[in-house]
Amino acid sequence: MEFVQDYLQLRFGDPLLALFAWPHIADADFVSIAHGEPGYRDALCSVIGEDVSATTFNEGSELTIEFEMELSLHCLYARKTSLRQRQATSGHRRTRTSSTNSEE
Repeated sequence: MEFVQDYLQLRFGDPLLALFAWPHIADADFVSIAHGEPGYRDALCSVIGEDVSATTFNEGSELTIEFEMELSLHCLYARKTSLRQRQATSGHRRTRTSSTNSEE
């Protein structure tokens, strides 16, 4: 799990899932916590290292990731990219700089 300025990245081995809307977190009783509410960060971090038991993706609307510990993340929109794709689309490029000695 990586917190990146205004979005969240989840890693599942090599695959990377970038969430550009903060997910709601729900327990088995469907009690939900939203971004900014007390306990949100702790609930979100509690899924680190947990196994995913199921996922549901409704294209263009919602992604749900269910964990074996009976918590689920509900995201209104998600985009799956690889790290290389993310770097290619982020506008970050490596540039080579050289130093020169100049005389005036």
